[in-house]
Amino acid sequence: MLDTATGLGYTAIEAAKTAEAVITIEIDLAVLEIARLNPWSKDLFENPKIKQLIGDSFEVIQGFESESFSRIIHDPPAFSLAGELYSQAFYQQLYRVLEPGGRLFHYIGDLESRTGGRVAKGVIRRLREVGFRSIKRRKEAFGVVTTR
Repeated sequence: MLDTATGLGYTAIEAAKTAEAVITIEIDLAVLEIARLNPWSKDLFENPKIKQLIGDSFEVIQGFESESFSRIIHDPPAFSLAGELYSQAFYQQLYRVLEPGGRLFHYIGDLESRTGGRVAKGVIRRLREVGFRSIKRRKEAFGVVTTR
């Protein structure tokens, strides 16, 4: 499983409960330092199933082999802070590294808000353009889920 934005590590920690292995990427060393101090992030550093990579997901993903993940959770910073992680070029990379039949969850935020609705519309269009199919809004999860 790939987690494109570690943050405090909660996604990677939860995923490691069922996934064989989790690779998580974080660009901000200060965020990881906060996670180290956070008792609820302890498993991020102690679970051998979790491998942390430091860097920009936009660049790091290019080094992964094609079809190397069965699941991807993409929970990027806000569009205004990391627009490249919402780009067609990045979605092409997500599609490339996801194995056929693999699933992608893309966190967006409140899909019913003005901003969330606008971002979701663009996300869905770009995901479709790179080849993702069966894209479904998941209002209760604040994002969309799709299959390669």
